Amino acid sequence: MKTFKKVYIEITSVCNLACSFCPQTARQAKFMNTETFSAILDEIKPHTSHIYLHVKGEPLLHPRIHELLDAAHDKGFKVNITTNGTLIRKAGPKLLGKPALRQMNFSLHSFDGHEGSEDRDGYLGQIISFAKEAAAQGVFISFRLWNLTPDNLTNLQRNRNRETLSVLESAFGLDYRIEEKIVPGSSVKIADRIFLNQDHEFQWPSLTAPEDDGQGFCHALRSQAAILVDGTVVPCCLDGEGVINLGNVNETPFSDIVEGERANRLFYGFSRREAVEELCRRCGYRQRFG
Repeated sequence: MKTFKKVYIEITSVCNLACSFCPQTARQAKFMNTETFSAILDEIKPHTSHIYLHVKGEPLLHPRIHELLDAAHDKGFKVNITTNGTLIRKAGPKLLGKPALRQMNFSLHSFDGHEGSEDRDGYLGQIISFAKEAAAQGVFISFRLWNLTPDNLTNLQRNRNRETLSVLESAFGLDYRIEEKIVPGSSVKIADRIFLNQDHEFQWPSLTAPEDDGQGFCHALRSQAAILVDGTVVPCCLDGEGVINLGNVNETPFSDIVEGERANRLFYGFSRREAVEELCRRCGYRQRFG
């Protein structure tokens, strides 16, 4: 039986931002109900004990996220949530004190990635306030700035990042500039349980992207799998449009899906360092694994 470090469950395909780095989904806008979520947890229980509540969409938009966290705890799961952070003031009380919540990832690059963002200090202040309270309760916090480019940013973006980092440095009483401590692709600890992670911007895989020679490796269906809001199972969190549709967990047991013919072709293909799916051959992120 395949086991995974994590399974992504997309609890909504809806997002409140339109960021330049994140292609808008063509799929139907939908929220997963609590009954479906609970049934999915039962399906994946033999395969993992960690779930991430996103693929596309903004999870803090889900009106019953507190109930989803309760269901996860009841069934023995630990939960990571990745969010743009814009809704944390309203959603924060639904998250604090939930024993299932293991980690919150805040995509701080969303502020500059969304045209029309205003009040950087206010945006960051609400996130920092939540982060300090959550960390005191044992939750890990990852602040993400995933907007580096091969030429190490334009002057404009470098200055914007400096504004963000300056706010963090002040809020956590740092006596150094974060850029001096961090290596792209890694994290620096800025407080107990609170980290800043900086990395290069990646391109979401697309069937319109250039195709490579298909050689290389990926952790899809090895360390992770993902379930879209309509129940479609895909091999990784970057297949945001469900191109590699392995089956639907609302119709077929998850265990059967991840051991199905298409899933195994992909899995054993990567064992040979060969991308058998067209989308994988057009995925720049895969190239990070050599």
